[in-house]
Amino acid sequence: MRCPFCGNEDSQVKDSRPTEDGAAIRRRRQCEACAARFTTFERIQLRELTVLKSEDKREPFEREKLIRSVSIACRKRPIDGTQIERLVSGIQRQLETQGDPEIPSQRIGEMVMDALKGLDSVAYIRFASVYRDFREARDFEEFASNVSEAGKK
Repeated sequence: MRCPFCGNEDSQVKDSRPTEDGAAIRRRRQCEACAARFTTFERIQLRELTVLKSEDKREPFEREKLIRSVSIACRKRPIDGTQIERLVSGIQRQLETQGDPEIPSQRIGEMVMDALKGLDSVAYIRFASVYRDFREARDFEEFASNVSEAGKK
């Protein structure tokens, strides 16, 4: 593993342990050249996923991009990083086990919305406002009123 401080290729693992959700292994490493310590995470990846964007553009699935967008929707909400990690891990695992290596971005967006709907209604509305590209305040009001009505049932 390359040292993020000096770029040296050799590091020594000082400690390994599973993450809280058990989906990854956290490793503490020490660079053999500069003695700096850093942390890496190792995850199981069942297959390479490709995201099909609009206009037939394809790009590799990026877990960090998904974490970032979910984190933005959850900002200033009572949701911690572990819950976001679990949510993203669940979505990634579903995508990897569905069999198709090419996934439309719309399917990923719908999966995130479904997961956020059960986690936090404000985060759900925030994500939906970007994902569904609300053009006017009226679009936002209609969506939010549908969410609050569904919550009362």
